[in-house]
Amino acid sequence: MAKSSSPKPAVSHRRAGSTNGVEDLTYEQALTELEAIVSALEGEQGQLEESIRLFERGQALVRRCGELLEAAQLKVQQVAGDSVIPFDEESA
Repeated sequence: MAKSSSPKPAVSHRRAGSTNGVEDLTYEQALTELEAIVSALEGEQGQLEESIRLFERGQALVRRCGELLEAAQLKVQQVAGDSVIPFDEESA
């Protein structure tokens, strides 16, 4: 069986199913890895177990991004006071 010539996106040097190290990632690092996981899952024709590991890692990255965005919002509110509209109220 011949391997596909299209390159797979680099997901991470960490084990795909691992959530270790997520808490140490910056927002940009977590988002970049999450985008790679989404690309891998969209084009994945591989094993179900690997897809599940990628999905679990992606969920951990989503949580990390959310935590970092909430922390950034809190900092902005502390600096700017009441003049800042919270992210969740902008779309309402």
